[in-house]
Amino acid sequence: MTNDRKLNIEELNRKSVSEFKNSSKFPIVVVLDNVRSLNNIGSIFRTCDALNVERIVLCGISATPPHPEIHKTALGAEKSVDWLYVESAVESIKRLKNDGYNVYALEQTTNSIDLRSFVPTPNSKYAFVFGNELKGVSQDVINSCNGSIEVPQFGTKHSFNVSVTAGIVIWDFFVKFNA
Repeated sequence: MTNDRKLNIEELNRKSVSEFKNSSKFPIVVVLDNVRSLNNIGSIFRTCDALNVERIVLCGISATPPHPEIHKTALGAEKSVDWLYVESAVESIKRLKNDGYNVYALEQTTNSIDLRSFVPTPNSKYAFVFGNELKGVSQDVINSCNGSIEVPQFGTKHSFNVSVTAGIVIWDFFVKFNA
């Protein structure tokens, strides 16, 4: 039996939205390539808030805040995390690369790097592209990236849900980058 006690909201010492916006960010940009589910978009906003990600770029059919269905899972993170909309993911990637980001698609490709083997370079900036729930990251977007990273799986399904993949990848990067 443990004497553990769940912390109350005041004990969590969370930042206000303005404190979050003014804090230094983790050098990651998340790009969503035609993500159709507003709940997935909201979940990704929440993950990006939790791990202090620099910003989200919403592309193609990906919906933008404010939207009640995004808010349902973001729980206000859509107000704290910086975001922008760029119609073309390829154009977004081109801009990110010009700004010095290493851009990786999260996709199963012939040359994808196993996430367990991916080691971020210190003092570098990264962007991760997550794709449509059914079609994944489009080939033209993959072709625009520096490479692809694959999250290994050992069951019968071909992929994780996009918001789960984002959580796994961003957390893994956070741990490795801060090691």
